[in-house]
Amino acid sequence: MTWDEVRQQYPNQWLLVEAIAAHTEAERRILDQLAVINTFPDSNTALQEYASLHHQSPERELYVLHTEREQPEITERRWLGVRSA
Repeated sequence: MTWDEVRQQYPNQWLLVEAIAAHTEAERRILDQLAVINTFPDSNTALQEYASLHHQSPERELYVLHTEREQPEITERRWLGVRSA
């Protein structure tokens, strides 16, 4: 689904979504295709589910978003430094 399709199908809701296809432009993550994983009554519940799924599968590109936004505003962060082994 595109973001517009998601907004039409899930108006005014908190969602946990997975990016199926995405790319980066000017340090912004553009979500081309999404899969809705679940809907939530509030952001706290959605973030708890996000944390659980992210812990199980950190390679998945998951986001908590609210459909009142015309476009998701996702800034890509680049981390510099040394990772401990």
